Amino acid sequence: MRRQTVAIAVVGLAIILIGVYTWAKSPAKPAHGGAGAATPSVSASGSPSGGSPTPSPTTKPSPTPTKPKPTSTTTKPKPPGSTRPGGTGHGPGGSMMYTGTDGVALTFDDGPDRTYTPQILDLLKKYKIHATFCLIGKKARDNPDLVRRIYNEGHTLCNHSWAHDLHLGDNVEGHIRADMQMTNDAIHAAVPGAKISYFRAPGGNFTTQMVQIAASLGMKSIYWQVDPRDWDTPTYGTGSSMASHIIGVVERNVRRGGIILSHDAGPRSGTVLAYKTLIPWLQKVGYKLIPLPA
Repeated sequence: MRRQTVAIAVVGLAIILIGVYTWAKSPAKPAHGGAGAATPSVSASGSPSGGSPTPSPTTKPSPTPTKPKPTSTTTKPKPPGSTRPGGTGHGPGGSMMYTGTDGVALTFDDGPDRTYTPQILDLLKKYKIHATFCLIGKKARDNPDLVRRIYNEGHTLCNHSWAHDLHLGDNVEGHIRADMQMTNDAIHAAVPGAKISYFRAPGGNFTTQMVQIAASLGMKSIYWQVDPRDWDTPTYGTGSSMASHIIGVVERNVRRGGIILSHDAGPRSGTVLAYKTLIPWLQKVGYKLIPLPA
């Protein structure tokens, strides 16, 4: 009986040992979900779906753009000689646009006028400067005292045609020559022997023929470098309105050697007012104001 009990115990122990050995060798079971748990899928980016996304590389912040410095709207005078073209320049028909020197020439057209020419002359006298007056022939005939004052105060004389015909250049050579000669004769009636060195076509409408005829009469043809359009009162008004316009145009555009166009006949209160500011300004920033050399 005793032997039988021992045999049974040995068999039982063997069974236990076999079971322990078998359990130890079997594959590990998943902790959650059992054998039917789904394997996590992988997204197109390589990150497991449902899990934490793969962190993307750190993107450096773009540098803050530098703001451009504000541009001043104040007009500053340019250095007087910085952009003057070489030589005298050429206007229509071969006319002069520049004085050929560093000096700036003020020129006044369409006079002499009994109202505004004396005001311009008084202003020039005050600042001890000289200008060039482009005279209409029939006005010179009618105002010889003003022609004499212009000449006696040292200003340069210029022929501006007999009656300011804007289409003078369209005429034949004989007509153009007669017009210029008649104008010179009217000026010389007031100031015999005075040098009339220049011609300016009405409206600046030069042709090569006009320039050649003027040259044959001893006159250089002058155009301009700056035109503030002081004659255009329908656009810019008169008085202070026109003066502000003229001042702005001249200050922005004048260069050394330039010829500035203005007028001393017509409703020219704005022109007179403008030059009360412009003459001292031009002198202050370094421009030498000259008459075109006679």
